[in-house]
Parts: sequence; C-alpha cells; structure tokens
Amino acid sequence: MTIDCSLAVVGSINADITATISRLPTTGETVGGGMLTRSPGGKGANQAAAAARLGARTRMIGAVGDDAEGREMVKALRAAGVLTEDIAEADAPTGTALIMVDAHGENQIAVCEGANTEAGLDGVEFADDEAVLTQLEISMDLVTELAARVPGFFAVNAAPALPLPAEVVDRADLIIVNETEYSLIPQLQEARLVAVTFGSRGSSLFARGEQIAFAEALPRTPVSTVGAGDAFAAALTIGLRMSLVPERALCAANAVGAAAVMDAAAQPAFDPFEAYLSD
Repeated sequence: MTIDCSLAVVGSINADITATISRLPTTGETVGGGMLTRSPGGKGANQAAAAARLGARTRMIGAVGDDAEGREMVKALRAAGVLTEDIAEADAPTGTALIMVDAHGENQIAVCEGANTEAGLDGVEFADDEAVLTQLEISMDLVTELAARVPGFFAVNAAPALPLPAEVVDRADLIIVNETEYSLIPQLQEARLVAVTFGSRGSSLFARGEQIAFAEALPRTPVSTVGAGDAFAAALTIGLRMSLVPERALCAANAVGAAAVMDAAAQPAFDPFEAYLSD
C-alpha cells in the first residue's frame, strides 16, 4: 500500500557483518561461541527500506562499490520497493559495518565507510513536495550541501553524533537523535524541531529546547536494536509529512521501532504505516 508521502533518503549503504554473542566483550577480551551473519545495512539504506515497506514512495541516493557486496545491497533495496537509479558506483569498495549483538539485543558497531565517502548529488534534483532524510554516515560537506539545496521538508538523523554546522541546524525541519547524541550536540537546544529517543522510556519532540510531545515506548524484549533507530526515523518523518499531530506521529514511530527490535535484521519487513497508528 502506498501512502501520500514521497521521500528521498541520502545516506550510507553498508554490508553488515554481525556476530551474535552471549555478551559484549570488554577491552582486550575475546568472547567465543558467536554466530556470524551477513545482511544489508547502512543507516541510509535501512531508513529507505523501512520507508518503502511502510508505504512511502522512496528513492535512495548514495554510493556502493563495483563489487558483489554493492550489487547485493542494491538488490536488497529494490526488493524492499526502493527506487535505486540514484545510487552511484564508486571506485572504493562498498561500505561495511562490523557489528556485535549480545543476548539482550545491545550492540557495538564499527563502520568502514568505503564507497559512502564518494556519495554525491551530481544529476540529482529534489521536488518541492519531496521530503529528504539524511544521516551522518556520509560526509558533512554533503549534508551541508543538502541543507542548501533541498527545497522542501529536510530531516537529519544526527547519528553518529558530530557537531553540526549552524546552517544545517538552522535549515533542518526535523533533527532525530537518541538521548546520548542529544547530550553530545548542545546546539540542538536551538533547533527548530528535535526528536529524541530514550529507548524503553519512549520518545519526545522538542521545539527550541521545549518539550512539545511525548510518547511511551511499547514494552518489548529486543532481539536486536541495530535497525530500530533507523525505522523510527523513517516512520517519524512519514508521520510528520502526513500532518499527524506530534504525539500521534511519535506513537506511530515508537510502534515501528518496537517492531524493528523484534527482528535480527537491520532491514526488517513492516506492515503498512496505517497499522502502527493508534486511535
């Protein structure tokens, strides 16, 4: 089912290599008994796949390498319903994320950016009615260029946490972070609209540092939290673009994030967006 929302996701595309282990190792420690899986990932690709599966008309703008991993990542996005014509083929290898997930769904992630550093906007145009969602696994120069070029709704998932140029903070219609990222980027206190996730304690929306909405989290015992934040970001962007009131948009995004933690994949299947709307 397609909903009335067009979304361009500009961001990272990674091959995820995940070790599922009983507990995360401490510094210098080796933990055995793991299970290894390979799957599509990257914050940008995760958000695009989630948005498309929720029913938004979604295209992905990014870069992969001329390698088997890149072809598999593009194939996975197409299977999710994402338009992939704006994915460039770079000289660098496809980006890779090395992930460890413990028995409680907590994770540690190391990212090798690879082709993501070569993502760009050559030949790309944005429509006035097209929302654009980006993250910080691509170059800050590209994020800043988006702030100047996007004519419509512009959302930034400020992860991983990095200082944001003033022109990005001033331009963004929505900035999405978790509570750790919120504490590490003090300039977000001045942002127009910021969504902050608090894990099992729900999520909030802040306008210029003042809370304007809050939604409780749905109780879940997570299998993996790797793709939950990306699913939340996609769903919240869709909800606000559909002109849902802030609290209802947050509730829907929390419900989508809760569905994501019950799947080990970073790009899980979802029901249509309407299924996550509370009465």
